[in-house]
Amino acid sequence: MKLTLPRAALAAAVLPLLLWAAPAAAEPAAANTMDVKIDNFTFAPQRITVKAGTTVTWTNEDDIPHTVVANQKAFKSKVLDTDDKYTFTFTTAGTYDYFCSLHPHMTGTVVVEPATGGGAAP
Repeated sequence: MKLTLPRAALAAAVLPLLLWAAPAAAEPAAANTMDVKIDNFTFAPQRITVKAGTTVTWTNEDDIPHTVVANQKAFKSKVLDTDDKYTFTFTTAGTYDYFCSLHPHMTGTVVVEPATGGGAAP
C-alpha cells in the first residue's frame, strides 16, 4: 500500500523546517562613526584615531557659535550654532589638525589609519 500526501500538505510540513535551517540574512555592517563634542571652548575628545571610511560628527553643545576647519583645507564647516552638527567622512589616511576659526585657540586632531593595509598621508 502506497501512502501519498497532497502537495499542499507536504509543503506545509516541510517549509517550516527549511526556514528554520536556512541561515539568517547577514545584517549590514554598521557604519564607522565617531562623535566629537564642542563645549566650553574645547573639542572633546581633542584627539581621535579612526580608520579610513569613518564619519566624524562634531556637535556644538556650547552656547556660542563655533566652526570646524582643517588646517590642510580638507574640510570646513559653516558656523555652528548651539546643537548644530557638522559631519565629514575621512577617506584618506593621515593626520588632520583642525581648529575653530572664531576661536583659534580651540584645536583638535583626527588621525586616520588605513582601513586595511598601507595608506598615504594627505
